[in-house]
Amino acid sequence: MSRMPALSLAAIPGRRKATIELALEIEKKGFSGIYGPSLGDSLALCEALAFTTSEIHFGTSIIPIYFRQVADYAQTASFIHEVSGGRFKFGIGVSHEPALKQRGLSAGKPLTDTRNFVEELKAVPRAGELPPIVLAALRKKMIALSEEIGQGMVFANGARSHMQDSLSTLSDEAKQNDEFFIGNMIPTCISDDVEAAKAVNRKTLTSYAVLPNYRNYWKEAGYVEEMEGIEKAVQAQDFEKVPQFLTDKWLADTTLFGSASVVRDGVEAWFDAGVKTPILVPSSANGGQMKAFEEMLAIF
Repeated sequence: MSRMPALSLAAIPGRRKATIELALEIEKKGFSGIYGPSLGDSLALCEALAFTTSEIHFGTSIIPIYFRQVADYAQTASFIHEVSGGRFKFGIGVSHEPALKQRGLSAGKPLTDTRNFVEELKAVPRAGELPPIVLAALRKKMIALSEEIGQGMVFANGARSHMQDSLSTLSDEAKQNDEFFIGNMIPTCISDDVEAAKAVNRKTLTSYAVLPNYRNYWKEAGYVEEMEGIEKAVQAQDFEKVPQFLTDKWLADTTLFGSASVVRDGVEAWFDAGVKTPILVPSSANGGQMKAFEEMLAIF
């Protein structure tokens, strides 16, 4: 493939050394990047990647802005930026209410808090040069903010059919600028057993479907009936019903699943939709996370 996707990688306790070795394999294979989700400590992973990899670009696909003090983030992000030779992108976001509640935190106003965070980050004294800042975004106001105050944006579970409409918020200059990051984290399951692959992705996205900010985005993308069905199930505390509203049409619009060739063609379709860096999030119908990466590396 001429256009290679990036991969999402998390360092799970007990597998951290194996994860670094896997990152080296990802680099050798020519993937365009490695991006860490908020699962685990993705900044620590990025610091390790700065020293163990030599060419591949990497970053946090999202670090929640409320988890640490701004000065701490500025020092760490600048350190990784400097020692990696500029290969690091600092992806930030407001996270979700359940994740914040677990830590005894409460979210403010996403746009205001993000703007303030970036201003404070840039004002930290003696931190050093900062890396490019990428905003986690779903809807148009945050996408616009990503161009105003950042150097890119990243979706999680975006809808491909809605992507061009979402990206119409950006200037042509940003869309055409190779330095402006446009990413999307895409749940991906490679299997010739299509139904099994769909079931895996459905399970992955069920936890997102119960979050109001995602449902509002998917309504904007045209999936009103499905999201209203989920809302009724959530209100009735009937969570087992949620997956049945994640229809095949919706699943094909937000995830990749099926045979090797179908997944590869799907990656090309994401590039064509305007996503400069599709970030595949591998799951397997036949095993755990390491099996999923084995399957992923085999098809590219």
